[in-house]
Amino acid sequence: MPADASTTHASTTDDFDPLDFAIVAPRTFEELIVGEVFRAPSRTLTDAHASAFQAVSADNHPVHYDAVWAKAHGHSAPVVHGLQVLAFTAPGATLFPHVIGEVFIAFTGLSAKFLGEVHAGDTLYSELRITSLVPDGPNGIVTASATVHNQRSEIVLAGEHTYLLRRTPASA
Repeated sequence: MPADASTTHASTTDDFDPLDFAIVAPRTFEELIVGEVFRAPSRTLTDAHASAFQAVSADNHPVHYDAVWAKAHGHSAPVVHGLQVLAFTAPGATLFPHVIGEVFIAFTGLSAKFLGEVHAGDTLYSELRITSLVPDGPNGIVTASATVHNQRSEIVLAGEHTYLLRRTPASA
């Protein structure tokens, strides 16, 4: 081995802790801001995505896979499952859970309205926007609007998530 080859190999040090290897610096409930936005990367849905979700959900209605049936019933193409579109609002698709990782307690609720059809070939853009931060004793309740737009700038889903976070003890 050449004398300088050791510099290309990994070494262990006492100052590295895998638990401190964060994507972003964690923040407290008190450091969150109403209006703050957390976006997920865009994703273009394919027939394979819809088929995989159909298998997982066991929803075998022909509107989701039969183009002839879908067109005969007023749809331009098979319709992606609404719950699959809702899944695009998963907090883990954004940096939000990394930001709140140290104070996260629970994802406590959600609501959604399906406002437009989604078809294979559509590209979806989802975001969470903090709309409310309510202290609740030693904890805090975060409410976020959840939206999904398609490539035509149409909103196809609108809803709300709520999360329970631990507050900083001095501010409880």
